[in-house]
Amino acid sequence: MTTVINDFTINVATMNGSGSASSNTILAKTIFRMGVPVSPKNLFPSNIQGLPTWFLIRVTEKGYQARSGTNDVVIALNKATAEKDVACVEKGGVLIIDDALPQAKSHGRTDIKTFAVPMAKLAKDFAPDARLRKLLANMIYVGVAAHLLDLDHQVLMDVVADQFSGKQKVVKLNQDVVDAGLAYARENFSADDCQFRVETRKLTDNKMMIEGNTAAALGCLMAGCTFVGWYPITPSSSLCEEFISFAKRFRTDPESGEQRFAALQAEDELASLGLVLGAGWAGARSMTSTAGPGISLMSEFAGFGYYAEIPAVVFDVQRVGPSTGMPTRTQQSDLSLCRFLSHGDTEHIVLLPAGPEELYEISQQSFDIAEKYQTPVFVLTDLDMGMNLWVSDTLEYPTGEFNRGKLLDKEQLKALEESGGKYERYGDPDNDGVPHRTLPGTAHPSAPYFTRGSGHTTRASYTEDSDEYKEVLDRIKRKIEDSTRDLPKPIEGGHKDSEIGLLYWGSTRYPAEEAIDLLEAEGVKVHEMRVRALPLHDEVVDFVDSCKVVFVAEQNRDGQMADILRLKVPGSAGKIRKLNYYAGMPMAAAPIVEAVREAARKPAHV
Repeated sequence: MTTVINDFTINVATMNGSGSASSNTILAKTIFRMGVPVSPKNLFPSNIQGLPTWFLIRVTEKGYQARSGTNDVVIALNKATAEKDVACVEKGGVLIIDDALPQAKSHGRTDIKTFAVPMAKLAKDFAPDARLRKLLANMIYVGVAAHLLDLDHQVLMDVVADQFSGKQKVVKLNQDVVDAGLAYARENFSADDCQFRVETRKLTDNKMMIEGNTAAALGCLMAGCTFVGWYPITPSSSLCEEFISFAKRFRTDPESGEQRFAALQAEDELASLGLVLGAGWAGARSMTSTAGPGISLMSEFAGFGYYAEIPAVVFDVQRVGPSTGMPTRTQQSDLSLCRFLSHGDTEHIVLLPAGPEELYEISQQSFDIAEKYQTPVFVLTDLDMGMNLWVSDTLEYPTGEFNRGKLLDKEQLKALEESGGKYERYGDPDNDGVPHRTLPGTAHPSAPYFTRGSGHTTRASYTEDSDEYKEVLDRIKRKIEDSTRDLPKPIEGGHKDSEIGLLYWGSTRYPAEEAIDLLEAEGVKVHEMRVRALPLHDEVVDFVDSCKVVFVAEQNRDGQMADILRLKVPGSAGKIRKLNYYAGMPMAAAPIVEAVREAARKPAHV
């Protein structure tokens, strides 16, 4: 048996509401603190207790963050899914199973190593209460896994202490239960029977683990956001909740107790965007977060913000649709919705970060962009990126100043008039599509104006005149198209002389990057680009033109980015190939590798 070091996947199969989240997180963080990168992914049902849940922990020294597609070590505790969980263990893999399950005694697999553990019995010694015993049984398998995988005991105990920080009795109890599982495994199982090992490295030095929603919330805080209007919806709720928590900590005067921010939970998502636009109109940096169903409801106010030219930031933590879809599964299916949200001719700025570092940085940029271009800005993330833990570099404290755009105060209005100029709210004084704006209460007679969602002139007066209406609408289109100068640029890499291109966006970054490495090892050269914003930069057009075939990898059924590309790049329809994955699970590298490999084998068809 060949020992496999720091390159395998753990799959823990339990039930929702069983308390396994803490134990699974402890396993992942212990490996991370041993210096080995991990990629944890929690696959859970729609908040209904008792339904199956799986927690995947990919262990890899290469730092890959995509789902591996394999199940090397399976920990099975759920009777309802046990047969399926046993069947999914890779040949030569390891099964750690609760001995109370029928499959523990006879599952018919002779090609795997099985370790049956009396988890409930071992936990009973620590808790006569049935509910607590059920929770503690999770810590038993942590101890068993620690023995078989050779986890560092001190690191493990420290992680348990941190997980239950501030509750000394709880810390001691859980540490004792972990040790009980460890002792049982040592007495009954030989670690040599498990081929998978974790060996200490230093690959996570100066790194941390953070959820994407938390990173985005920190970015909003650093951007000077002072207002959040929101309505809870999976998987976006924790973004606003984390922001409010940070704001209470850092935006509360320590002496007076005065809170220097405001957070309002609206009656629905439409109202939440209305609150955000009201705050943005009044001069606050304001935001909301939601998911696809909420975005659908926001359509009317999104069009109002676009046409009335009010800054706002909207985070869409995407989940599976249409309609309610699968609320706790991931997808990238709101791209077209956010780009063209509202009736009429509406095109929004859409930012596409990937990973916690970019979520943090682009969240900050989004407020500058919203104010500079006086428009709602949509930041698209997804459930996988938002609710799961990610290995991240440390997040740097920002040093730049806020860009509030063409915001005129009393003195600037006075100087404008003295120089012969005239303030028109919806005019184009600099011929760049971006008007000046004033805030309510500005003490100058020229400052007030009507904020209109109906037809308006450059002077903000009502109109149904065709030419006056067209003048304003054309200017808005021009400013959005020209915003690319301030949007995150696409990242290009790989072999620029290759005829095969791979384009991707958002969290598809991770399977794409791994696929490129795998293809490189096979001698297949790929020219790659990651798009980070809409409207598309000219560099994207050049990229598509330079390739004979371009695979567009994204996690939706219809290939929404591919369709946007075909509209943007004339004559590209024949060369753009959709590479879509939309089953609700995070995408793995395999389908990308297979598609590109096939194209490389058949150059005549490229």
